[in-house]
Amino acid sequence: MVCNRCIMVVRQEVEKLGFNIDAIKLGELVIREELNNAQRDKVSAVLEPLGFELIDDKKSQLIEQIKTIVIKWVREQNRERSVNLSDVLADQLHHDYNYLSNLFSEVEGITIEKYHIAQKIERVKELLVYDELSLSEIAYQLGYSSVAYLSNQFKKVTGLSPSHFKQIKEDKRKPLDEV
Repeated sequence: MVCNRCIMVVRQEVEKLGFNIDAIKLGELVIREELNNAQRDKVSAVLEPLGFELIDDKKSQLIEQIKTIVIKWVREQNRERSVNLSDVLADQLHHDYNYLSNLFSEVEGITIEKYHIAQKIERVKELLVYDELSLSEIAYQLGYSSVAYLSNQFKKVTGLSPSHFKQIKEDKRKPLDEV
C-alpha cells in the first residue's frame, strides 16, 4: 500500500470478508483474528487482483517497510535537511543500514539509493505536471543541491530534460508501486 486510497481499498475489501482490523497504515495491515490457511487464501484472492499481496516472512516485510519509509521521505516537505535517509532507515527499522542495504539489493535487484532516486524522479514528474512550483522550488523541496543536479539526474533517468517533459504533456508518470 503506497497511498491513502490504497489503505481505504484494502480496509473495505478485508472488512467485506468479515475480518476486524486492528491497525492499517502504509504497507501494513493487522487483522485482529489469527487467520487459518483458508482465510489467508481468501484475503489474498481478494487483494491480489487489486495489486496487493500478503507478505508473511520477516525479510519481505522489512523490504516493504524500507519502501514505505523511502516514499514517505521523498514526499515529506518539512523534514530536517541534515538528516540522512540511511540514518532514518536504521533508526526506524532497528537494523544496521548495511544489513538493510544488502537485503534490499539482494531481493529487489537495485540499491536503496537507486530506489530513492527513482521515487524522487517520480515526485519531480508529479510536481512538473501540477505546474505549481518552479524547478528551483522543486529542487529545494526534494533536497537537491542545485537545479542543474536535479536536471542532470532527471535526464539520466528519463532521457528527457525537465522542461521537455513538461512540454510533451503526455502521461509519462508511473504508479508508485511500479517504480
